[in-house]
Amino acid sequence: MNCMALRWQDDIIVIDAGLMFPEEELLGVDIVVPDISYLVENRSKVKAIVLTHGHEDHIGGLPWILSELNVPVYGTEFTLAYVEGKLEEHRLLDDADLIEMLPGHRFTLGPFSIMPIRVTHSLVDCVALAIHTPVGVVLHTGDFKIDLSSPDGKPFDLHAFAELGKQGVLALLQDSTNVDRPGYTPSERAVRPRLDEIFARTKKKLFFSCFSSSIHRIRLAMELAHNHGRKVAIIGRSLDNSTEIAQDLGYLDLPKGLIINPGQIKEMAPDKVCIMISGTQGEPMSALSRAAVNNHKFAKIDAGDTVLMSSRVIPGNEKGIYRMIDHLERRDAKVIHDDGTQGLIHVSGHGSQEELRLMINLVKPKFFIPVHGDYRHLKRHAELAGEMGVVEKVILLEDGEILDFDKNTAVKNGKVTTGRVCIDSGGSIEVVEDVVIRDRKHISEDGILLPIIAINKRTGQVESLPELVMRGFAVDDEQVINEARNIVQKTLNNSSAEEKQDYGVVKEKVRNDLKRFIQKSTSRRPLIMPVILEI
Repeated sequence: MNCMALRWQDDIIVIDAGLMFPEEELLGVDIVVPDISYLVENRSKVKAIVLTHGHEDHIGGLPWILSELNVPVYGTEFTLAYVEGKLEEHRLLDDADLIEMLPGHRFTLGPFSIMPIRVTHSLVDCVALAIHTPVGVVLHTGDFKIDLSSPDGKPFDLHAFAELGKQGVLALLQDSTNVDRPGYTPSERAVRPRLDEIFARTKKKLFFSCFSSSIHRIRLAMELAHNHGRKVAIIGRSLDNSTEIAQDLGYLDLPKGLIINPGQIKEMAPDKVCIMISGTQGEPMSALSRAAVNNHKFAKIDAGDTVLMSSRVIPGNEKGIYRMIDHLERRDAKVIHDDGTQGLIHVSGHGSQEELRLMINLVKPKFFIPVHGDYRHLKRHAELAGEMGVVEKVILLEDGEILDFDKNTAVKNGKVTTGRVCIDSGGSIEVVEDVVIRDRKHISEDGILLPIIAINKRTGQVESLPELVMRGFAVDDEQVINEARNIVQKTLNNSSAEEKQDYGVVKEKVRNDLKRFIQKSTSRRPLIMPVILEI
C-alpha cells in the first residue's frame, strides 16, 4: 500500500499512505489500509507524512492514519487538493495540518532535508523525494515515467537527477510497476493523433471514459471536442471533482461555453456532443456501467454512438469490464477499448525498462531497493539493476522488513508488524480486525438475510415472488417481512431485462435497497447475501 517509514534515531518520516480495494472474498469490507502498529508504537517520533502524488494507492489511507496519528502532511498543491476532499468527506479536515511543498524547494524535518523533484506520471504535480540524511541521500522516485514533453509544460526534471548523481546517492528506491515492459513508455502526447482521428470519424455521440485523475487526458479530450465543434458534458462524481480541482489550479483552461449541463445532452445534435463519463473499470454502479444497461438519467447510449475507453485494464477487473463492453455492444455502440494496432488510445504512467535503467545510470546509487509492484516485479527489477553493474548492492525488501544502512553498509535487521487492516466505512471508519471474526460478529449480532430470486435464464423474467430466508434475524412484524419482499420485487421490476441478465448488478441493487429498508425499519444491519436461482 506504498507506505514507507524512514527513521534516523528518534525521528521518523512516512512516505505515502495508500489503500487497496478488497478482493472478492473480503465480504463486507470497503477498503484495505496498512497496519500502522509500528508508527503508533513510536507516535512521538513521527514527524510528518510526505506524499509523492495524489493517486488513491498513495493517499487513500490518510483518513485512517490521521484519525490514529495526527501529524503534518506535506504534498504538492494538486496532491493536497485531492487530500482535502478526502479528509473533508471523513470530517478530519479541520484538525489536519496540510503543508504545501514546491518542486525544487528544499525543506527540513528534523534530521531530514527533503528536496521534491518534479517527475511525470499519469497524474499532474508528482514528485520524487531526495532525502538528505546524516549518512547520505536516500532517493525515493514515487511513481514516474520520463516524459520530456509533458502536456502541462512541466517536464521530468532530468537535470536535478543528474546533479544528484554527481553529488552521490546512498540508496535509490525505484518504482517497479512496468519493469516487465521493454523499451520506453510513450509520452502522454502520443495518444493525440489516434484520439483526434476518432473524434473526426465519429458521426454520433462520443462517450469518452478515462481515469478521473488523468488530467492530461481529460484536457486533451476537451481540446479535441472544442476543435471538432462538440460541447462537453461531464458525468460521474469523481470526474466532476477532478475537473473542478484542475480548473481551480490552472491545469484546465476551458473555452467559454464548452461545458454543458448533463440535462442538455438530449437537446444537442448527436454529432455536437462529447460526454466525459466515469466508470472505465466496469465498476457495477459507475455511470458508464449504468449507461451500458440503459439505466442512467442523462447518459443514453444509442445505436451508432462511439464509446472510447482511454485507460488500461487493471488486473482483476477484466470480468466487469468485458461484461460492460458486452452490454455496450448489445446497444450497437462502437466500443474502442484497446486498439494498439491502429495507434495509441492510452499510455501508461510508469517507466518501462529503459527509463528504469536511465534513472539508475543517472543517479549511480550505492544501494538499490525496488519498491511498488508485486513480488515478481520487485524480483525482476532487482535482477535488472544487478545486471547493470552500476550498483554496489541490490536489496529486495518485503513488507515489514527493516533495512539498516550507514555510509558503507546496508543490512536487513529484523521485521516490524505490518499487514492489512480491513475497513468498513459505512457511516464511520470501522476496523475489521479479521474478516472471519467480523462476519461471525456481524451474523451473531444482526443475523443473515438471504433474498432468494428465481430468474428464468431464457427470458430474464422473475418467476415468482422473492423468498426471504432469515437466520439469527427474527422479525415479528409480518408487515415488515412483506414490505421487504415487495422492496426486492420493486427493485427487480425497476431493472431492465439486460440488468437482470447481469447477476452482479442485480445482487448489488437488491442488497443496497434492502439494506436501506431493513436499517430504517428495524435499526439492524444483517448480512444480506442475495441468491439468484436460474430456472
